[in-house]
Amino acid sequence: MHPAPSVIVFTTLSGLGFGLLFFLGLGVPDVSGWVAFVFFAIAFGLSVGGLMASTFHLSHPERALKAFTQWRSSWLSREGCCAVLALISMGLYAIGIIFLGQRWGFFGILGSILSLATVFTTSMIYTQLRTIPRWNMKLTPILFLSFSLAGGALLAGQTRIAMPLLLVAALVQILYWRQGDKAFADSGTDLGTATGLGDLGTVRAFEPPHTGTNYLLREFVHVVGRKHAEKLRLISFVLAFFLPIALLLIPFSHFFALLAVLSHLAGVATSRWLFFAQAEHVVGLYYGKR
Repeated sequence: MHPAPSVIVFTTLSGLGFGLLFFLGLGVPDVSGWVAFVFFAIAFGLSVGGLMASTFHLSHPERALKAFTQWRSSWLSREGCCAVLALISMGLYAIGIIFLGQRWGFFGILGSILSLATVFTTSMIYTQLRTIPRWNMKLTPILFLSFSLAGGALLAGQTRIAMPLLLVAALVQILYWRQGDKAFADSGTDLGTATGLGDLGTVRAFEPPHTGTNYLLREFVHVVGRKHAEKLRLISFVLAFFLPIALLLIPFSHFFALLAVLSHLAGVATSRWLFFAQAEHVVGLYYGKR
């Protein structure tokens, strides 16, 4: 699919933001006053900034509120509901810690659960799509959650927690790439199954459906060269995992911690670009792109 910048920004920033909110809701790090204000400001800034970016991908942003009404059947609607409830819960929790010196544990735990639920519902928007086998895998929500938790631990300054979580996320990323590269072929989807004519023999296109580009080609058919993808995967892996882990092994300093966070952010953004760019929509079969 065409990797829209707004969606990349949304999934990257909101994942990190809600990951940090998850740890803050559990009291990690144990901060109060203006120090807590800084942590919550970062978490809310990333979370809300990511959610705001997602509205730019809507064809009618002014109708965004209607997305909340379909929570019984739509993962997008569930994501919106979870996000709002998480932000409200964590907002009340933050007010207690920052301004009143009170730690309202109920709101903290509830906010942590809803923060992870928001990341999960975001991942399910893509996981449910059978038309994109690379996304339609059990590893997709695991990928989103592992990235969110690892990034959240980094932002929370929890080195001992971040190290194993980064290793887990790195392993999940490798497994996701390996399984994703085979997903389209393993799905058994071809022109025969797509048209329902497979029982009659081998089906092939007589000629291209269009002589020029169209909406489907622009939005759902994006081909990334294999060598190009391999280079981007290496860059993503080094920035998201290898460099942050190496920096965390160095005696702690705020400068190195900041570099680790920025490196991880850049790596996750690159990985997320590949997530969308390498999504092989079955509609590409009609255009000879699969």
